[in-house]
Amino acid sequence: MTSSEQRLAEIRGGVPPRRHNARTIAALTGNPGCSRRAVLDGAGVDKTGLAERIGFPARFGQSRFAITRGNAFEAQVKADGGVELLRLVAERLGVEPGDRADWTDLGAADDLPERHARSRELLTTAVPTGPHQPAALFDHPLLSLEVAGRRVHLEPDLVAARLAGRFHVVEIKSFPVIDGQADPAKVSAAATQSAVYVLALRELLAAAGHDPELVSHDVVLICPRDFANQPVASLLDVRKQLLVLRRQLARMDRLDDLLSAVPADFTADLTTDPATLTAALARVEARYAPECLASCELAYFCRHEARDHTGAMGRPVREALGGLGTVAEVVALASGERAPEPEQAEAAALLRAAARLRADALGAPA
Repeated sequence: MTSSEQRLAEIRGGVPPRRHNARTIAALTGNPGCSRRAVLDGAGVDKTGLAERIGFPARFGQSRFAITRGNAFEAQVKADGGVELLRLVAERLGVEPGDRADWTDLGAADDLPERHARSRELLTTAVPTGPHQPAALFDHPLLSLEVAGRRVHLEPDLVAARLAGRFHVVEIKSFPVIDGQADPAKVSAAATQSAVYVLALRELLAAAGHDPELVSHDVVLICPRDFANQPVASLLDVRKQLLVLRRQLARMDRLDDLLSAVPADFTADLTTDPATLTAALARVEARYAPECLASCELAYFCRHEARDHTGAMGRPVREALGGLGTVAEVVALASGERAPEPEQAEAAALLRAAARLRADALGAPA
């Protein structure tokens, strides 16, 4: 065990680490400047349990009923060796499904390195080499991606190979498509998570000397239609999400560098008393934004912590205010109670103008 791995184990209290998945990577890359989340995710801390322990439980996530329903829908779509799934994917891609498909289940083994090695071997040998190869379906292959200097494992629902001459990531979701429309926020989240899988699969092929563009940027999304469990497939173009993902991953600090700035006694051990945990978290910089409420388990704690800071009003507000960190600073500059520093002059002028406009609208002196 390296010194960094030992340190991460000490931070989470020695319990087995929580694994990264596409959802956590999407959330992490959506806010790459948050050192607190990067360290906790790097250590594999149970952030849901941590939020509950300090009195700020997360208010999002799937219910047990929704998880059960999603698992049942996925099993239905994959039944009979993926016959219906293959038809759906081929129909959406505009190709003939063929007489049969090679079905490989890669999700049985618990040994992650073994599963990843087997997934890598089978996926790289399934690269299209001619027009007459049968389609191949890989159930729950194990991919990997480097995040903040650490290699993490990822498990897409399914990868379809040799359809339309390419690999396609297939995502199976339980949210409904009603009258041809699905919840835009859920579709956007599915696209971002799928982009993580596409990037990981492209890196796997590139490492084996194959063209990464053999992995299509068109992801096949399968959802229940209307209020029944009849599956329907659609295509998601994730090129935009791939560009953002690559940029954000490149910006993220390496975990070793982040750990060097974390206090030596920092802990997120859930057996520690809440007051000690709260004090420890306060010593690691967070970068709260309202969007965190939909993706981070610690968002309500961070929002409470940032209640007097401009960041609590969102990144556009914080950036427009030119680095003013607190609401008290903003109010003082807007009212003229405080003279601005040279680098604050532009923001102060805008704030004074806004204060005059507000006073005029309310009929009160500025």
